[in-house]
Amino acid sequence: MNKLFVTAIFSFSYMAAMAQKPMNNIYQSDAYSLSKDKVTQGAFEAVALSETMLHSNYQSPVNLDISPDLSFKFSINGKDNEMLSGKNHQVSIIAENGKFETPVIRFGQQFKGHNPTVKGVFLSPDTKFTIKLDMREVLAAFAFKGFYTAYDGTKIYKADFKGVFVAGSISPLIWDFDNLSNHKELELKDADGDGIYTVTLEMNKAQEKKTTASSWKLTKDISAFPQYKSAVPMMDALYNLGLEEMENAVEPDSTFRTGKEWAGVWTRDISYSIILSMATLQPKVAQYSLLRKVKNNRVIQDTGTGGSWPVSSDRMIWAVAAWEVYKTTGDQAWLSKAYTIIKNSVEDDLKNVYDPQTGLVRGESSFLDWRDQTYPKWMQSADIYASENLGTNAVHYQTNQVLAQMAVLMKDQAAAKKYAKIAALIKEGINTQLWMPEKGYYGQYLYGRQFKILSPRSEALGEALTVLFDIASAEQQQSVIARTPITNFGIPCIYPQIPNIPPYHNNAVWPFVQAYWSLAAAKAGNAEALVQSMSAIYRPAALFLTNKENFVSTSGDFAGTQVNSSNMLWSLAGNLSLVYKVLFGMDMQENGLVFRPFIPEVLKGERTLTNFKYRKAVLDIQLNGYGNVIKSITMDGKILPLAMISANVKGKHQIVIVLADNKLEKGKVAHAEDYFSIVAPLLKKESTLISWEKVEGAENYEVIRNGQEIVKSKELSYNAKQSGEYQVIALDKNGVQSFASEPVLITEAKEIQTIAMETAAPKSALPYQGYTGDGFIEVSKTKNKNITVKVNVAEAGTYAIDFRYANGNGPTNTENKCAIRTFKVDGLFAGTFVFPQRGKEEWSDWGFSNVNSIKLTKGEHEFNLSFEDWNENMNGEINQAMLDYLRVISVK
Repeated sequence: MNKLFVTAIFSFSYMAAMAQKPMNNIYQSDAYSLSKDKVTQGAFEAVALSETMLHSNYQSPVNLDISPDLSFKFSINGKDNEMLSGKNHQVSIIAENGKFETPVIRFGQQFKGHNPTVKGVFLSPDTKFTIKLDMREVLAAFAFKGFYTAYDGTKIYKADFKGVFVAGSISPLIWDFDNLSNHKELELKDADGDGIYTVTLEMNKAQEKKTTASSWKLTKDISAFPQYKSAVPMMDALYNLGLEEMENAVEPDSTFRTGKEWAGVWTRDISYSIILSMATLQPKVAQYSLLRKVKNNRVIQDTGTGGSWPVSSDRMIWAVAAWEVYKTTGDQAWLSKAYTIIKNSVEDDLKNVYDPQTGLVRGESSFLDWRDQTYPKWMQSADIYASENLGTNAVHYQTNQVLAQMAVLMKDQAAAKKYAKIAALIKEGINTQLWMPEKGYYGQYLYGRQFKILSPRSEALGEALTVLFDIASAEQQQSVIARTPITNFGIPCIYPQIPNIPPYHNNAVWPFVQAYWSLAAAKAGNAEALVQSMSAIYRPAALFLTNKENFVSTSGDFAGTQVNSSNMLWSLAGNLSLVYKVLFGMDMQENGLVFRPFIPEVLKGERTLTNFKYRKAVLDIQLNGYGNVIKSITMDGKILPLAMISANVKGKHQIVIVLADNKLEKGKVAHAEDYFSIVAPLLKKESTLISWEKVEGAENYEVIRNGQEIVKSKELSYNAKQSGEYQVIALDKNGVQSFASEPVLITEAKEIQTIAMETAAPKSALPYQGYTGDGFIEVSKTKNKNITVKVNVAEAGTYAIDFRYANGNGPTNTENKCAIRTFKVDGLFAGTFVFPQRGKEEWSDWGFSNVNSIKLTKGEHEFNLSFEDWNENMNGEINQAMLDYLRVISVK
């Protein structure tokens, strides 16, 4: 008999039988429900047949009704450079004889071939879709001027032209501009040299049907790991699924694999996973994996925006993971090794990413390392380096806390005081600069150029970490958990969402982040938030029968995000952590294991965790009751003081915990509909008049000068009567803000001084274009390692300093060749300049570095730009940029 038919009969029979039983719901919402043995979401159900078997009939709705309405855009060199953000070509792909062809579309001129389709008309499977693009205007500009000027004034030089691609809203098209160049199937070609580029794509491929397995049965031997049993079969089965997928995630070389689709060891992925549960379950693999991410006795920042560190600086979550491994194992050799690595890394960070003015740390949001997904489009890699982010700062705070605690154990009292003081400064900075009392949670990040403003979006991982690391006060912790927006399927990475950006970090829920939120909800004592959060982890794992990397916030579906993987390490680690760190409340400390169970009343009953290995002991644990107050706890029948097992315990022991069945405060959850902000205004400047086009959905506009709101208006222009740095924010009918516009500078020409770098060092002979003056200079590890520039200022005051530069050593989104230099004024350290990558071999693409603001007295000063040991980047060999001029701006 057909196996699928048998499965269908069994599934129908079982589902029908289950329908006769009372639901006994653990969690119920309009979107889905979770009972002891079932997850239900509309017509879809997942059922725990036993603790080792699951069945699901889930099928992604993405495949059922694909609209033929396509939004798309062309891209030179894989950059979003054809038209304004949000301005796209539109077409309805209504195939005839399996084919559809666009007319010839001119680059930079919007094509609207979209007609609202009739209800019930969908994209035909296996449609051959041909796109035609007229590039003759671009090619003519290359021929006559040597460059083409994009809509925003950016010059794209003929020498830098690598190809033209298409991005869009329906697979196989993607909106990921940064990765377009890696998708050769999306590159248009001019086969006959007539300037008309074409590409043919196969749309709605039958083999691309988005499905997952219909059943799971445990096949691996997981007996070496802790065995969990409770009165909730669904949770028991998903725990066992997590253990099996964990075994899949260990490579033959005893390091962690990040996910089924993600080979290799990634610093942040393994670190967040180790903290959640891998230190407990796989301490040796955790150590091997962490050491794989060390070079020159320093933590490696993986490839990232602008060429990795210091644009991305969240590598230091490694330190928190290393500390978790020590607390779990008590391995003194590991402590000594990790201490040295962390200390070296922090010392480099102190010189390159710490901001003494705010007390915060610079660098991209932790794990949110796809810039368009969480940052305004206008922000360059240098701007992202200068931003100061909630999650990243929470990581650096805890890193310094860990380092101080390690220093005590290493008997280095001076270091302990030093790093504890640094941690305190970061904590103060977070609470001073990022806390939003009117919202009751923290803002996403400080961003801007000369002046920073706070993005009021929530940032889920960062919010959770402030609770877990005690950055937030007890009162703040309760507020963060109760007031941070939660949508139907969980806590989105950011809220509100960004318009015109496809789901990945934007408009997405990540189970590992949800796990940290669960830990935070338990710590804050919010039972309702905890049950909702745990359910948001169990729902996708049960329906998809794997621990997926992410899913779309608006639909709860795995298929709509830009990239996704099954068997994702940090997702499965989060799943398992709910048992250890929430239900049993295990808190690993350097001198023992403390129990702080948290059992919501809907999960009451007996549960056991046997064969749990802690240092040199093996524990069989029985937990009864509900609440978060321990009525009694014994080890081998004897009372266990302070609910703590000594780190020196050996052998096998029986732990029995009885909870007091205390009524937990219900707590509040800030349920919110998925919400998208409006787009940011694009400013134009004519003398002192700043203007912008109407933003769709905007009711008002806030004008910002030097980081402060000066007026709110419905007008589409503003006459700036004072010099300064201006931005505009659009507000919708609910008062929800767009991102702030790119800053524009209003100042007199005399307030800006530029100094050609070829007057300070020998001019480069490299054949790059787009520079000003007589040329440019090269800085590298061997050329112009130390440059001195004399600068004369007419009056005392604050000055903003930056450089116009080029770095074609890599793309904007990956690799590790960000150039870094130390800046001194009159012999004193004044900051760090970073020169991130701007495009692979795009050496004629010039932009500005980050800004360092300094106070200068009237008269001559000596500026020094040097390559120091602590400026070594993650590449180690190439640390190179071209410098056009130094800019000195008087800040009024």
